Amino acid sequence: MPHFDEFYANKLRGGLGVTDAESVLDLRGASREQAAASIQDMLERSRFGAPKAVAIRLDAPAEGGGETLFQPIGKALLEAKKRGWIDRLQTLPAQDGLGFYVVLAGKPEREA
Repeated sequence: MPHFDEFYANKLRGGLGVTDAESVLDLRGASREQAAASIQDMLERSRFGAPKAVAIRLDAPAEGGGETLFQPIGKALLEAKKRGWIDRLQTLPAQDGLGFYVVLAGKPEREA
């Protein structure tokens, strides 16, 4: 986009999504319990590894409405962000469907 400053061009393109992530955690079709366990496992493992970008994909609402995993998973991710386990948390852009783009903080650097 040659006529826009890069900052504004990125705003038009949308947020970071599935193609920008290093890995994808696909929770489409998972039960609430399975999804919660998968998120907890991802967060626990991330505390001992390098920082990593993960796209978390969720099912869209059923025809006519209904409950999705968006709110409970979002709450768990927000709590992890408050604990310092997540550096960046945002929703996926519309073209990627329902979900989150997360940058896991990884193992903290030790001071010498």
